[in-house]
Amino acid sequence: MTSPAERLVDLLDLEQIEVNIFRGRSPQESLQRVFGGQVAGQALVAAGRTTEAGRPVHSLHSYFLRPGIPGVPIVYQVERVRDGRSFTTRRVTAVQEGRTIFNLTASFHQPESGFEHQVRMPDVPAPESLPSLPDELRSHLGELPESLERMERRMAFDIRYVERLKWSEEELRDVEPRSGVWMRVTGSLGDDPLVHTCALTYASDMTLLDAVRIPVEPLWGERGFDMASLDHAMWFHRPFRADEWFLYQQESPIATGARGLARGQIFDRQGRLIVSVMQEGLFRALNG
Repeated sequence: MTSPAERLVDLLDLEQIEVNIFRGRSPQESLQRVFGGQVAGQALVAAGRTTEAGRPVHSLHSYFLRPGIPGVPIVYQVERVRDGRSFTTRRVTAVQEGRTIFNLTASFHQPESGFEHQVRMPDVPAPESLPSLPDELRSHLGELPESLERMERRMAFDIRYVERLKWSEEELRDVEPRSGVWMRVTGSLGDDPLVHTCALTYASDMTLLDAVRIPVEPLWGERGFDMASLDHAMWFHRPFRADEWFLYQQESPIATGARGLARGQIFDRQGRLIVSVMQEGLFRALNG
């Protein structure tokens, strides 16, 4: 039996089938579409595999164009846009059954020294004092349905909400559109910085749109919207390990026109801001 962390590393380990062309697995799961974080993480692996060592990614910008089909391999085609003295740029197109489902542009930067400043990490409870997501769900639901039991067995990340989940209309009344979670991979990812970066890219799509939904409906209750990520952007500020605790603070400045915008800040345990994230999602009422 392989661990969830080992399965995540295996999922991100692409097969090179030609120069600048890679193939990724897409597990057959009971989902309507391939998880967007998986596609983004695999695309970043493809970009990183064509970039010289010692030049980490500092930003990515991406669009989800079509839903991916679970169980069907995804081919990643890399265009080597630029190899400069300080910056490297790659453009990646993800193709499934002959159709483009996702594209990504990533920029890599030779490390340099310079002045520094950052915002403070919010004062929140330590992750050890908070229940894991499955335990919190059990405290409200009792026995978990099979779909959530399966999620717990396969989930590569330990997720702990900073504030207790809300389940009733009364609790949701006047709630601010923001959320916070502690996260870490449940197991070792080894020491390859690209693996940690791509694992965090995977995780960055897991809870970010919570901030859009939280004033409207319980995050883990019956869903009233068809949700889909539209685009995703990340800026990587400092080195980090995705198998150590990081705090993901998320807020939504606006939701309108069936779209919601969310932004996130990711801090390590020492309070350093390591990653900034922006994402827009589509929210269509299921009964609309």
